[in-house]
Amino acid sequence: MSQGDLYALRQDYHHRIVRDVLRLTSSGVPNNADLGSKSSVSISKGIVERLGGEVPEGSLAGQTAGGRFEAATKDFLAAAFDRLRHLRPGEWEFSLGGNIGDYQQYQHLHAIRRAIDDNSELRVVFGDYIVKPDIVVCRRPVHDAEIDRNATLLGDAPVAQLTPLRHANSETPLLHASVSCKWTIRSDRSQNARTEGLNLMRNRKGSTPHIVVVIGEPLPARIASIALGTGDIDCVYHFALQELRASVRGSDLELLKVLVEGQRLRDISDLPFDLAT
Repeated sequence: MSQGDLYALRQDYHHRIVRDVLRLTSSGVPNNADLGSKSSVSISKGIVERLGGEVPEGSLAGQTAGGRFEAATKDFLAAAFDRLRHLRPGEWEFSLGGNIGDYQQYQHLHAIRRAIDDNSELRVVFGDYIVKPDIVVCRRPVHDAEIDRNATLLGDAPVAQLTPLRHANSETPLLHASVSCKWTIRSDRSQNARTEGLNLMRNRKGSTPHIVVVIGEPLPARIASIALGTGDIDCVYHFALQELRASVRGSDLELLKVLVEGQRLRDISDLPFDLAT
């Protein structure tokens, strides 16, 4: 039975994380585990065992591990999404970081930001509107020649003169997805992605982009802190959900089942397809 390109891309993604992101302490504990939680340590060890490969010993600064996790995830998503081009044609770009004000739905935020920067009272009232996603997926506007490639849809008629998808109307890319990456989840950090999601929805002019979170956290209870609930995040994606499910037991497995069956947690291999919808 053929395993397909997506399986190979997922394996390559995991090999890169094992090499660049994962580290083991001298006692063999992975760096995405909470040393104070026996369940977290046990589950993270199970995931590492199922991923295979030789994990280096040592330590990485949290920011370094997070940045490498983002880069590996971006490259996986771009490669996998490219295989789905026949399902979602267009000129797509995957990039790290960025400012949502640079995209069609949020251009007006630059003007708001300038006004806030010039007025301390406004800064107190409105705070910071500008969300800076870890990974940005955008679509470039389409030229008329491409739109009329199979049939003369536009011609020279005065139609579709406002839609930003048409390059003749706007050259600014459209934000298609905002991806937040968290190698681990701690209770005080789990709400950041929710706040960013709410800002993306409230401050847009036009369609809402996909708002998703990719995580490496092993403990189901902490995953639940960001995955449960609806309205601010589309869905949470684990970098190794199959390996996670095979590594948990008891109440942790029941909670994981609730998250998966409740459509709040999926595997990283599901995300390219969800971005294509």
